[in-house]
Amino acid sequence: MAAPEIADLDADERAIVSVTHDWVETSVRPVARDLEHSNTYPAELIEAMKQLGVYGLAIPPAYGGSGVSTACFALVTEELARGWMSLAGAMGGHSVVARLITAYGTDAQKQSWLPRLATGQARATMALTEPGGGSDLQAIQTQAIQTQAAAGPGYRLDGVKTWITNARTADVTAVLCKTDPEAVPASHGISILLAEQGPGFTVSRDLPKLGYKGVESCEIVFDGYQCPRDALLGDEEGQGFRQMMGGLEFGRIQVAARAVGVARAALEDSLRYAQQRETFGQPIWRHQAVGHRLADMATRVDAARLLTVRAAASLDAGRRSDLEAGMAKLFASEACLQVTADAIKVHGGYGFSAEFDVERYYRDAPLMVVGEGTNDIQRNVIIRQLIDRYRA
Repeated sequence: MAAPEIADLDADERAIVSVTHDWVETSVRPVARDLEHSNTYPAELIEAMKQLGVYGLAIPPAYGGSGVSTACFALVTEELARGWMSLAGAMGGHSVVARLITAYGTDAQKQSWLPRLATGQARATMALTEPGGGSDLQAIQTQAIQTQAAAGPGYRLDGVKTWITNARTADVTAVLCKTDPEAVPASHGISILLAEQGPGFTVSRDLPKLGYKGVESCEIVFDGYQCPRDALLGDEEGQGFRQMMGGLEFGRIQVAARAVGVARAALEDSLRYAQQRETFGQPIWRHQAVGHRLADMATRVDAARLLTVRAAASLDAGRRSDLEAGMAKLFASEACLQVTADAIKVHGGYGFSAEFDVERYYRDAPLMVVGEGTNDIQRNVIIRQLIDRYRA
């Protein structure tokens, strides 16, 4: 099935989506099953993504990126996830950090990081979640205490972060931490440090996972890690929570696009199988129970994509977009969960077999429900924004 047509993309952006689609068809789908089952890091595919310019999509041309629209970014993400969701994850957090540095970084931070991030020469990730808490970011315990060393002023960073994608391969980690633990409200005491690996920065373990294989998800321990003052994003303390909330609007659109990609892969495999598989003398799609299921699957995929593109357009228009991004992430991830389950039903016994890809889609789908803020958190965001916009 060809890449979806979205009218608002210009010719160059359509070409980027098309090239990504073709690369996924020829280079990713033939190898994804074996790499995923062996939990092998996809080094060659990551290198190819660098050559395709995937790591520079969210970075302005002035710093060597392509600076595409968020809609184009979302559709590229969808194509990658359609081939193997882990590849979309490998560029997701990287792109959020690149966007954070672009929006809030000092000139020195932009000059130092963005050109290298654009080519993939340097890789980025973000460290938000902690073992004692997930979506409640104001309750984080990781602290950064100001210090004065021979090399100049800086911070001593102590704490534990978990579920960090790309932790072993990232050159810079955007760490959400408390620079003022006594601040009221707590959000006013939160900052972001751009931490590079070094003494006191330990990737302690890789976390075993249901799906999302190949790309590492790790626990990071900061124990007396010394971070220079110029690593403070934007060179102003207490802005990290606001900065990260802006970044997460972009991140939630990316997660929604991942969900669309996985659901679309499940739909396409099911449509193919339903035409090849025959029972009672006819292709199974002709049986109403199967045909209606496929119709519902396709409707969910298209609706999820439209919500995702709408959120992308809202973000590009410069508006606050947590309502739109939250709706897209909520609906797309729930749709993905349903569509992948339905794909197993369409495939019958083969849907339970590791020789078919639908079992992988089913294992990957739950990540989008809990990642980048659980769906119950999205519902909280949505209702608050609805009341703000439609206050009686």
